Order: sequence, then C-alpha cells, then structure tokens
Amino acid sequence: MPAKSKPQNKLKDRLKNIRMVILDVDGVLTDGRIILDSRGIEFKSFDVHDGYGITRAREHGILFAIISGRESKTTYYRAKRLKITEVYQNASDKVAAYKELKKKYRLHDNQVCYIGDDEFDLPLLEMVGVSAAPANAMPKVKRNVQILTKHSGGRGAVRELLDYILNAKSLL
Repeated sequence: MPAKSKPQNKLKDRLKNIRMVILDVDGVLTDGRIILDSRGIEFKSFDVHDGYGITRAREHGILFAIISGRESKTTYYRAKRLKITEVYQNASDKVAAYKELKKKYRLHDNQVCYIGDDEFDLPLLEMVGVSAAPANAMPKVKRNVQILTKHSGGRGAVRELLDYILNAKSLL
C-alpha cells in the first residue's frame, strides 16, 4: 500500500470508487525539469512505466485527464500517445477545469483521484475523493494528501498510484 495513507481500509474503499484519474504534468508525469536547447526547444522526460500503467488502467475502464498550469507541445504529444483526450494546459484555475470534467463525465468528487506535486495543486487535491503526490512533492503537499507514493514524479509515481487503484478494484 502507499507510503502514506489514512486508515488503510477506508482508503482502499475510496480507491474502489475511482473512475477518473487526473494528472499534473511537471513534477508528476515528469521529474519537474524542463530542458531547453539553444533554440528554445523544450524537452521533457516521461517514464515508460507510467505510460504502461495509464494504458493498462484505461483498458480497465479508468478515465484520464491532464490539468497542467503550463502549456507545452510536449505535453500534447505525450497525451496523444497515451490516448488522453482531456488535456487542460495553461490552467491557472485547476478547480475550474476539474468542474468541467466532473460535469462532462457526470462524476462525483469521490470518483476522482488527482495527483499533484506543488502548492497550487492543493485546492484541487482537497476536493477529490483520493488525493496523491509523488515522493518528491513539496512538503506542504506531502502533508495534505492521502497517498504519498514511494516513487518520485517522472520515475514511476503515476504507475504506483494506478497499481493501488487497480489492486483495490481487484483488477490486478
């Protein structure tokens, strides 16, 4: 089970309810570094284990969305490769994007999990049924989530979280 959780049985019940996982990008799907070449072309590093975890969870009926505070062509490309069609970038108000998703998919808070790593993620982390953060998240975020993964962002944190969800649903 997760490195940090609030009573295990209650958390497992919450994980069973999850229908959608919302992902932050920088610091969650990536290690948070943004590499620019001399022409200003951006590079990011994504973990293949996270990618497989997303593909497998989607095959089990989990919906996915990305809500990121930054805009990046790299993020659009990665989302397309992972068949994530709900992509909100330059989202200065992540809660507004979340409310759109909830309405579109007729979801309740308890059916959504969000994984974020920085303080501007806290308003959304406080709303969802299951809140999560990678091991290298900011200290305030670590203190305020239900799941703190053992893996860092861009290093398998998303896969770890998805495995918890699928295990709770008895799908692995």
